[in-house]
Amino acid sequence: MTTAVVAGVEVDTRHWIGGRRVASADTFEDVSPLDGSVIAHVSRGGQAEVDAAVAAAKEAFAAWSRTPAAERAAILHRVADGVEARIEDLAQVETRDNGSLLRSHRRGVMPRVATNFRYFADHLLELAHPDFETRGHRNHVSWDPAGVTAVITPWNAPLMLATWRIGPALAAGNTVVAKPPEWAPLTASLLADIAHEAGLPAGVLNVVQGLGTEAGAPLVAHPDVRRISFTGSVPTAQRIGESAARNVTPVSFELGGKSPLLVLDDADLDLAVHLAVEQFDNSGQVCLAAVRILVQEGIYAEFRERFLARAAAITQGDSRDEASDMGPLVGRTHLDRVDGFVKRAVADGATVVLGGEPHHELNNATGGFYYRPTVFEGVDRSMEITCQEVFGPVLTLQTFATEEDGVAMANDTEYGLAATLVTGDRERAERVSAQLNAGTVWVNCFFVRDLSAPFGGNGRSGIGREGGTWSFDFYCDVKNSVFAPKGWV
Repeated sequence: MTTAVVAGVEVDTRHWIGGRRVASADTFEDVSPLDGSVIAHVSRGGQAEVDAAVAAAKEAFAAWSRTPAAERAAILHRVADGVEARIEDLAQVETRDNGSLLRSHRRGVMPRVATNFRYFADHLLELAHPDFETRGHRNHVSWDPAGVTAVITPWNAPLMLATWRIGPALAAGNTVVAKPPEWAPLTASLLADIAHEAGLPAGVLNVVQGLGTEAGAPLVAHPDVRRISFTGSVPTAQRIGESAARNVTPVSFELGGKSPLLVLDDADLDLAVHLAVEQFDNSGQVCLAAVRILVQEGIYAEFRERFLARAAAITQGDSRDEASDMGPLVGRTHLDRVDGFVKRAVADGATVVLGGEPHHELNNATGGFYYRPTVFEGVDRSMEITCQEVFGPVLTLQTFATEEDGVAMANDTEYGLAATLVTGDRERAERVSAQLNAGTVWVNCFFVRDLSAPFGGNGRSGIGREGGTWSFDFYCDVKNSVFAPKGWV
């Protein structure tokens, strides 16, 4: 079969290459985390499909890169229109595919997909650097399209994270080969339909489905790929980096996190508890989640009591139910991985104060992959649970004595994607946030994102920054032309 009906929506399960659907001889099963059922058999691409997609993108690049900026922007706005017209379809399919809350997809995630296209289409038309003079010579900065771009994204927010890269790459004049996650590939196929209907020329956007080792690996190693944007794990990024190095292909990596939530003793406790509970969003499958909760000693007892009560009240259930606060993990393999972290933490001497196991009753009833919200105490820096990314609903509680101690604990990690700070003193907020090692610091808030802001991580959390002009700096070859004051005919 070449299509699947998912949540009442027909989805083509073939690749999208060069403006047409292409099937593979083999397929892979796409399993819904809501109930463990197989919802689609998806074309399983490999070297041949990657070669065809890169060739199509390379051929389309010549015309697309020369398309006037205003025309490219207009097409991307039509893509956004198409996304907005199908928000319900996209939300329903992605909820069934990756298990995230339907209400989140409807209200936030899928509208952001459209915004990803609109913002970069508009920014393209404003992209400029003022000319400047050097000894009478005029310098002019321009952003030239780089070429074929590989976009590889994860399953926790597959369409939003893909379009966060596809949008600026296309706006810049690049062509794209996207490899969606094998655990949640379906909305990428719907995007291909939407883009085609919006008038995006054939070959400008290509979608190759498949496993990372079979489709992702040849894509990032392809000599005709001129940019690689990857969101995922550190080990996978290391393998991609090795392939990219052989072709000297620039990379942008958004990787893991082990972010802190630093609660100082002058904090608004209602706010601090609210922000702490937010870290269970998307069942903890969020790279930005502040999973290490660090609380100053004087307020710890009250914070702990209120936080655990709120966390225990989280409603787990079917992600399509408006009453559910937390859905399942993405699949059996990931549930086992998260449970392995929890069991090893207990063996290391950590104390479970909430949860600590799969939601057996719910899993038995539904066939899904639910894990209870879990909180540990009695942890220290020597334990895996405080150092390695779990990517599940697992948080740790620790205390610190002084502000300096808290900053030191917050920064005691190989990662540096984000940090969240809660304090009631403005001067203290400025002082402490300046000391935190993170690409993004939220003060008395969480997950506030502006597409014009730089986004990326420090240390093992990634390479580079995207957002606003930073995205065009990556997806383009930035050029400076110097014009002499004399010599004109």
